[in-house]
Amino acid sequence: MTSTPTSTTNTTTPSADGFSARLQAANEETWRAAVQHRFVDELLEGSVPDDVLRHYLVQDYQFFDAFVAMIGQAIASAPDLPARLPLARQLGMLAADEDGYFEQSFDTLDVPEGDRISPELSPATIAFDRVMRDAIQTRSYAAVLGVLTVAEWLYLDWATRPEADQASTRPEHLGWVDLHRGKAYETWTLWLRGQLDAHEPTDPAEKAQVEELFARAVACEVAFFDDAYAAV
Repeated sequence: MTSTPTSTTNTTTPSADGFSARLQAANEETWRAAVQHRFVDELLEGSVPDDVLRHYLVQDYQFFDAFVAMIGQAIASAPDLPARLPLARQLGMLAADEDGYFEQSFDTLDVPEGDRISPELSPATIAFDRVMRDAIQTRSYAAVLGVLTVAEWLYLDWATRPEADQASTRPEHLGWVDLHRGKAYETWTLWLRGQLDAHEPTDPAEKAQVEELFARAVACEVAFFDDAYAAV
């Protein structure tokens, strides 16, 4: 689940050895397993089977509520108005660009109405939803940022692989790639990383909590891609 960004101001450039970079490095093997996953390969080359993409998108759409709530918690936990505003702007566009992509793709892939609204959730979906809601329950700005950063940065990473320049032109393929790349999306991701770097917890318990949630989120990304094939 991700959000197509509006313009982001007050960007804090992440450091090469900042908290976000160190978290990513600590999960490098799992991160690369997601970015180089078979699902991504097939999506970029336009060969992902329709039933695989259908299952993936149906399950991904079920994160909408948790993702919106997570951004809401980030707004509530942010230290000041300049930090709140870029997050708040995301809530204003979620129902437009991304929701429109899902509805169009569901129509193209002949997804029944019931599967769009209340499908049976896979274990991978349940686990990922749990990570988001666990982050919300911490009421910690850094913890919520940690999970948001994984959701956005990891997708930017795969959507900007060199092969993405020759991505499939089918709207349901290319649309998903385009939602996760471009200047605005890169700026939004850098802003999240900069915020996470700037708010690295000084309390050891909170820092460990962020590290654990970040690692769980990365592992859930791999499991979610795997699930797209296991379920069909």
